[in-house]
Amino acid sequence: MQQLSVQVETWNLDTETTQEPELLTQFPEQQSQVAFLHQPYLGETDREIISDDNDNNSPLQKNIWNQEMAAIYLLEQGTSIYKDHLRFIIHVSEKPKLEIPIREVEQIMIFGNIQLSTPVINACLKEKISVLFLNQLGQYHGHLASEESTNIDNHLIQMQRRDDDYFQFQVSKAIVYGKLTNSKQLLMRFNRKRKIAAVEQAIYGISKDIDSLELVDDLDSLRGYEGITAARYFPAFGQLITNPKFEFSLRNRQPPTDPINSLLSFGYTLLLNNVMSFIVAEGLSPYIGNFHYGERQKSYLAFDLMEEFRSVIVDSLVLKIINNSVFKPQDFDILDSTRGVYVNQSSRRVFLQKFEARMNEETSHPDLQSQVTYRHAIQLQVRRYKRYLLSDIPYVAFLRPA
Repeated sequence: MQQLSVQVETWNLDTETTQEPELLTQFPEQQSQVAFLHQPYLGETDREIISDDNDNNSPLQKNIWNQEMAAIYLLEQGTSIYKDHLRFIIHVSEKPKLEIPIREVEQIMIFGNIQLSTPVINACLKEKISVLFLNQLGQYHGHLASEESTNIDNHLIQMQRRDDDYFQFQVSKAIVYGKLTNSKQLLMRFNRKRKIAAVEQAIYGISKDIDSLELVDDLDSLRGYEGITAARYFPAFGQLITNPKFEFSLRNRQPPTDPINSLLSFGYTLLLNNVMSFIVAEGLSPYIGNFHYGERQKSYLAFDLMEEFRSVIVDSLVLKIINNSVFKPQDFDILDSTRGVYVNQSSRRVFLQKFEARMNEETSHPDLQSQVTYRHAIQLQVRRYKRYLLSDIPYVAFLRPA
């Protein structure tokens, strides 16, 4: 009989500095929420329904379905999910029920007041479907864990490795190298035709930072170079925004003070949750990291392993969305209490759809001959880390193909 546990903690999501990661996204709780689901099973008919009605009494669920999605995002408060044979049934009030084949689901993210039946929980445990519980602000509260997914031997090895300075440094160096290289590659790709001098200068500086990593021999110096590169990267990132209705010059959070920072924060939240799911699925503790650290318990390993994917998945997506005028300034709200800028309900749904599309785009990965999705690439990187943890095969960062 499988044992069920829910691990609980509170953490902040955006960690461009290495001590005490800060809260990267907060959503006004009074805004009605949105559910984001797989393509439903509808007998002979597949269809997509998008409700733009902000009224909670709308006859349609506020859902977007995409056949390529591997995750279910449940944000509409009061949603219930139960199991009927080989399907999950999503139900909200008097709105039409949605049917989703269980075999299509890899991950479920629960935001706030969502009800899961016992058969749904058992099915997720049996099929190893990751279920994460978050509050309406996007803060992680816990996840489902079965005996099979909790590997005490792995956790003990992680604890031992935490005191292994060589292991800590080698993993951290690979992570920083991957983050810096992918950041540089994004600037180069978006600047090929524009030839912006400030961006060229940032690329040159980051190249020097990457070269300097060869001479680094301690973690503090690695963290210093990560900070220096961030100071070069984000102003150059802002130069690549071509939409005259938006501007960006400085990365900020807690709260984000402009639409670009709001989108980056939201994207990093989603990315971190995906990394977290794969770490748990591999029987590792997400709390025992290498590069990130702090006095309070946080998901430091997830912070570590998301670094090389920040620019690849989130930053590139935000640039494309803004430069293609997918969003307008009125798609963002200012919260009076904090003066923070937040993605509103309708644009949040659009961003979730674009994020899932990005996660399911294909790329190459050295571990496989065939193309893989970015979601699969994250899984392969978690497995690379696990391999180094258990067998001393060095961890190598994911580098986005040029």
